This record gives sequence, structure tokens and C-alpha cells, in this order.
Amino acid sequence: MNETQTASRVRARWALPMALVILATVLAFFAVFAVWAKRQLLETDTWTHTSSRLLENQEIRDAVADFLVTELYANVDVQGQLSKSLPNDLKPLAGPASGGLRELALNLSQRALAQPKVQGLWEDANRTAHKEFLAVVDNKNEAVSTTGGNVVLDLGTILTKVANQVGVGGDLASKLPPDAAQITIMRSDQLEAVQTGVRLLRTLAWLLAAIAIALYALAIYLAGARRRETLRAVGIAFLSVGVSVLFIRGLTGNYVVGALTTTAASEPAANAAWSIGTSQLVEIAQGMVLYGLVVILAAWLAGPSALATWIRSSVTPYLRQPRIAYGALAVVLVLIFWWGPTSGTRRLVPSLILIAVLALGVEVLRRQVIREFPDRVTTGSAEGVAQRIAARMRDARERRLASRGAGPPPSPGEERVSQLERLGQLRDSGVLSADEFAAEKKRILEAS
Repeated sequence: MNETQTASRVRARWALPMALVILATVLAFFAVFAVWAKRQLLETDTWTHTSSRLLENQEIRDAVADFLVTELYANVDVQGQLSKSLPNDLKPLAGPASGGLRELALNLSQRALAQPKVQGLWEDANRTAHKEFLAVVDNKNEAVSTTGGNVVLDLGTILTKVANQVGVGGDLASKLPPDAAQITIMRSDQLEAVQTGVRLLRTLAWLLAAIAIALYALAIYLAGARRRETLRAVGIAFLSVGVSVLFIRGLTGNYVVGALTTTAASEPAANAAWSIGTSQLVEIAQGMVLYGLVVILAAWLAGPSALATWIRSSVTPYLRQPRIAYGALAVVLVLIFWWGPTSGTRRLVPSLILIAVLALGVEVLRRQVIREFPDRVTTGSAEGVAQRIAARMRDARERRLASRGAGPPPSPGEERVSQLERLGQLRDSGVLSADEFAAEKKRILEAS
């Protein structure tokens, strides 16, 4: 077979791994969005944390304050309440006073929403609403699914606090209906569609990710002699997915904000809500970029460049010793999980996958450098001790031969005795431990 045919067969064999990498990359792109949506919509802690961050934003606080005051004035006749409290000759002032009171209520509401106690109420309301939402979609809340009820975010407690601070007193707050300041999250007539969507989302989140990872691993396995190039392609794929997700997120954000806002005044709050609501998506995308760079670096380190070869040669004596190689890996993992550079390093399953992948990478690198640099050992390792013993025995034998001149070489028995005597000297001088002495003695006796 000529070189052209051989090259064609190699290219054909690499076509399948590359096709698997491309397919896995497409699945990984959609898996990122599925995982983000699952975490954001179906994890109560993530939902609550995001809602807390929303209220910490000034633009969103102003929008919520405006909503609360609007609800207050929509459910209570503030002007009528003021008119009842004023003398007859001042009743005409109830209208202007009501307008001025609205501005006061808005300012008080904005200040109240910045207070930790009120923000705690906001967090509790969101946590309660999300737990009720999950109970409904999982068929654990019969009341909503059978009585025609809705899942709502109830801000009534916060609205009551704002009403009490307006200055009219408890009478105004008592006029509020029970359903004031409630935001509907899901209507009962949407239950079946939402349940189907949740089941699909939960399945896609892990299925797409699992298939993508499996295809990447299969592509690397099938690559054969081009395994390093395939690994580099996987790293580039990770990087491409992360960058693409960030680009799509920015493009979609402009469309969503434009579709949801009717005035320029509401755009800052909408932009802030989109930015905070998709922060988990940004973290996942940034993690893909970071993992891609690490994989590309690993592929380069295993390559033929002079710098990569020098690095491998330098670390070979330490990688030969499992306790040093895996001890260093443990230190690196502790630093990674302490730092928490991505959301995956703060979750159990992704962390276990990361540990397994890094451990596999260390073992593959160990085997490569041991084959590549068989003589690169440390003086304290077992291989180093054996090399040092052999060198000293060789030097001693050469000195004895030189002292005897051109006489006959020693017999095998004499050579064995000489080696054992030398071993005893090395043990007595502390160079060899008792275990190393016993192992070398056994080797000499078996060799004879």
C-alpha cells in the first residue's frame, strides 16, 4: 500500500470521530440552555436567590415600588378615605392630597424595599410561590389542580407594610382585599401544558448533556493515532459552545426586552431583570469556555512541540510516583473547589465528573511520559534507587577488573558474592533500607 492510500485511510478513519465531535457539539449547545432553564425554573434555591438579586437592583426596586403603589390605589379609595378624615371646609383638598400622598407612598415604598426585613419578606414570598409551583406541576397539590386555583406570588404582606407607612394608618391597610398585590405565576388552565413542559425539560437537561459527553468520549476513543488532535477538537468545541451561547444570550436579550417594554422608562428594569435572570446561563457558558481552554492546553501539552516535550520531561520523575502525581491532583482539586470558578464546581454531579476526568487525564499523562522518558526518575523513587545501586555495582566491578589487570574475569559465583557484599555495605551505610536491601538481594539471587 502506497503513502497516498495510507493517508486516505487515516483521513477516513478520522472522519468518524470528527463527525461525532460535531454532533456532540450541537447537542451540547442545546444542553446548555436546557440545564440553565432547569436550574433557573425548577430549583427553589436558585429561583429564590435570583429573586433576591432582582430586588437588590435599583431599577427593579423602583418598578416593584410603582407596582405596589398602583395596587394600593387600585384597591383602596385613598381620596375617599382622606375626605372622611378632613373637616368639611377642607374636604376639597382630598384630591390634591391624594396625589401628593401617592408620591409619598412611592418614596416610602422604594425605601422599604431597600430594607433587609422587607427583602426577607420578598424572598419568603418567592420561595413559597416556587414550592407551590413545584407541588402543582408534580401533582402534589390537589387544591390547585382540582379547584381551579392559580399559583401566585403573594406580595400582600409587603403591600400592607407600605400602606401602613403612607400616613393614613391601619385603616387604609385594612381596606386592602386579600388578593391585592398578587402576581399570577401559573393559571390552573395551563396546568397540563406546564406539567408536560417540566417533564420534557427535566429529561432534556440530563439526557442531552449525557449524550454529548458520551459522544465526545467515543470520538476520542475511536481516534486512534489522532487522539490528541481529536482531544484538541473537543476543546475547541467546548470553547465554541460557550462563545455561541453568550452571543445568542445577548441577541435574544435585545429582542425580549424590546418585546416586553412599551416605554423607554421601563427598559432599565427589563434589562436588569434579563441580566440577572440569565446570570446562570452566563456562568455555564463561561464554564464551557474555561473547560475548552483547559482541554486545548492538555492537547498541546501532549504534543510534539519543544516546549511541551521539555515540560513533560521535567515532570516525568514526579509523575512516575503515584503518591506525588495524585497528591498534586488533590491539591489542585481543593483549590478549584475552594475558588469555585464555575457553577459546576459548586454542584455534586458536575464536580464528580470533573474529578473523574482530571484523574483519567493524570493517569493517561503518567503512562505517556513513562513510555516516552523511561530513564527520567527521581533519586528517591524505587526506580531511582535501583538505578543508583546498579551504577555503583558497575563502578565497583570495573574498579576490581582494573586492579586485577588482564586476569581472568570473575566466575558467576564470585560476581554474586561481590554484589551481595556491596549490597551489605550500602545497607550498613544507610543508603538502602532493610526492605530495599531484601528486594535487591532477592533479585540478585533469582538472576543467578
